[in-house]
Amino acid sequence: MTNTDKNSRFWILVSIVAISGFSQGMLLPLVAIILEHSGVSSSLNGLNATALYIGILFISPFMEHPLRKFGFKPVAIIGGLTVIIALALFPLWKSFWFWFILRLFIGIGDHALHFSTQTWITSFSPANKRGRNLSLYGLFFGIGFATGPLMAPLVNISDALPFIVSSIFCLVGWLFLFTLKNEFPDQDIQVNSFRATIQRFSQAWKYGWAAFLPPLAYGVLESSLNGSFPVYALRIGLDVKNVSILLASFAIGAIVFQLPLGMMSDRFGRRNVLIIILFLGSCCFLTASFLEQTFFALAACLFIAGMFVGSTFSLGISYMADLMPKNLFPTGNLLCGIFFSVGSLIGPTLGGMMIQYFQQISFFHIISVLFFIIFLAITTKKDRSMVTASQEIYHDM
Repeated sequence: MTNTDKNSRFWILVSIVAISGFSQGMLLPLVAIILEHSGVSSSLNGLNATALYIGILFISPFMEHPLRKFGFKPVAIIGGLTVIIALALFPLWKSFWFWFILRLFIGIGDHALHFSTQTWITSFSPANKRGRNLSLYGLFFGIGFATGPLMAPLVNISDALPFIVSSIFCLVGWLFLFTLKNEFPDQDIQVNSFRATIQRFSQAWKYGWAAFLPPLAYGVLESSLNGSFPVYALRIGLDVKNVSILLASFAIGAIVFQLPLGMMSDRFGRRNVLIIILFLGSCCFLTASFLEQTFFALAACLFIAGMFVGSTFSLGISYMADLMPKNLFPTGNLLCGIFFSVGSLIGPTLGGMMIQYFQQISFFHIISVLFFIIFLAITTKKDRSMVTASQEIYHDM
């Protein structure tokens, strides 16, 4: 494969991820607004939003076998097609449970798409460019996710219009997948038995558990910031407009520093960069807890926090690839996605409980403590070389 073909493959994959992020970013506020206008309670509204992550967790144990058997391209195509069909079906029937099922399928399709493209990029990226490539992956998804909510005002024209436009965008991106040549992950591991699956997950956990913690933390952070923090902010006297600006501050900080942090991780090491940003992120959220009544200072804190910890998901994937042999990359990527989804489910629940039952504790204290605990875990972990990991894996197989 020529360098031009490799570059085309990379940019097609990250562009598709951007479109996927766009559709996810659109769905969260759009469905919430429509259900709210339909008189659905806030608790049921929140339950509907969890369908995406339930779909991800449901399909995760079944993802690796088809990826290894059929390759990256077919899994990405099936995942993208699932998302397109589900988006197109939303205008068909405005029903809480029908939309819950559609979001469940979007979670399944998105996970197949992300798992295949993410593992594909991890597999073909050389170690000295892996941080850069995965940070661009995260950057494109972040840009798509941030622009998705701009579609929500189209609901004033027609409830169906945003879903139709989004499904068309996804269809255009999906068609480019057919221009790529199919490739396969390393085939040194058997995936045709339940025992082999358990053994593979056990090995991946043994060598890469520390790398799964940053995606977990980012899942908690992202979901609680978007789900729990607005409630907390309104209770401490901030208005809705200021809440939107604060959330945008964090998102912009994350987007701006995705690529620089990825390139720094290539040069100075993933673990070293993660240790620094987790500690500084924890300090930023702790500082934010003392500045809650000063809007501009709080916005600055969240922007800086976004700079540091907004890349924890993509850096976690890069770190995972440093800790285990290449034939375990699909398993490691799968576990990164699972931990992110678990964190996304935990975040709003934990944040809501803390707001309701521990009113004397700042929302930012919870996030600060979480990142500090993960900072300690990664700092104290002793890394094993991939060579040693490979030898032990083959000895155990």
